[in-house]
Amino acid sequence: MSKTQKPREHPESKDIKNICDIVEENKNNILPEQTQKQQPGLQKEMQPKPISMHEDYRAANKLKNKVVVITGGDSGIGRAIAYHCIAEGAKVVFTYLNETEDAETTLHEIKEMKGEAIAIQSDLSERKQCTKTINQCLEKFGRVNVLINNIAVQFPTQKIEDISQKTLNKVFSTNVFSYFYMIQEILPHLNIGDSIINTTSITAFRGSPHLVDYSATNGAVVSLTRSLAKLLIEREIRVNGVAPGPVWTPLIPASFTAEEVAEFGSNSPMKRPAQPADIAPTYIFLASKDSHFITGQIFHPNGGEIIS
Repeated sequence: MSKTQKPREHPESKDIKNICDIVEENKNNILPEQTQKQQPGLQKEMQPKPISMHEDYRAANKLKNKVVVITGGDSGIGRAIAYHCIAEGAKVVFTYLNETEDAETTLHEIKEMKGEAIAIQSDLSERKQCTKTINQCLEKFGRVNVLINNIAVQFPTQKIEDISQKTLNKVFSTNVFSYFYMIQEILPHLNIGDSIINTTSITAFRGSPHLVDYSATNGAVVSLTRSLAKLLIEREIRVNGVAPGPVWTPLIPASFTAEEVAEFGSNSPMKRPAQPADIAPTYIFLASKDSHFITGQIFHPNGGEIIS
C-alpha cells in the first residue's frame, strides 16, 4: 500500500502494540482504569488510543469510486471503517453526534491519506436528521453506494426494573429506529450491486444480564438485516450485518465503571478486547464485489466468543 493509502504517523498507528504489551505486563488488568461521563464517548480521551488501521493492511482499490455513508464514523469502529474505505478508494460521508474533536481528527487523517470525506453532525434518532444526512451526501458526491449503520448507546443496569421509559426510548431510537430511518432515506438512491451493512453486537447472540435493552436492540438489528435482505434481493441490493465484540471503543469507558473497564475483554477466549482495526476489514469485504454472492448474513469478528 502506498503512503497515500493509509494514515501517516498518528496516535492509532503508534499504539499498535499497546494492548498486547499491557496483557503481558498485567495479567489481571488489561486496560488502565478510566471512565467518561457522557455517551457515546471521546476517543481522544482514551488510554491507550484505539487502533484504527494496522500498519500491515494492504489496500487493493476494492471500493474505487464508491460513496460510503457511515453513521458514527468519528471514532471507534466507525473511524476504522472510514480509514479503510478511503484506503480502498471510496469517498466517505460520516456522521457524529457531538464529538467535534474526534470528527475533526478523522477528517484530518483522511486528508493526510489524500482521501475525500465530509462529516455531518446529526442526531439520527430523529428522521429529519437522516434526511439531512443523505441530502448532503447527494449534494456533495451526487450518489451513494453503501450504507453502514453503526451507532449505538448502552446504559448498564442491575435490574430490568431500573430501565426507565426515557432510557428505553433513547436506546431503541438510537440503536434501531435510526437504522430504519437511514435505510428508508437511502434506498431510493441505491442501485444494483450496492449494499447495506448493519452493525449489531455479540450481545444479540449471547445475551447480557446488565444490558437487557441494548441486547434486545441488537437482536432487532439481526432480524432487520435478514428480513431486509430477502426484501431487496430482487433489486440486487445486498444486506448483511457485523456482530463484533468485545472491542476497545469510546462506548466502553463511557458505559462502565473504571474497574469494569480495566477488566474489559479479559474473559474473552483471547483474553483481550479487539481493536477497531481488527473489525473494519469485515466491512470492506461486505461492501466490495468480493461478497457479491453474500446477503442476509451476520459476520462474527469476536475472537472466538461466538462460533457459528
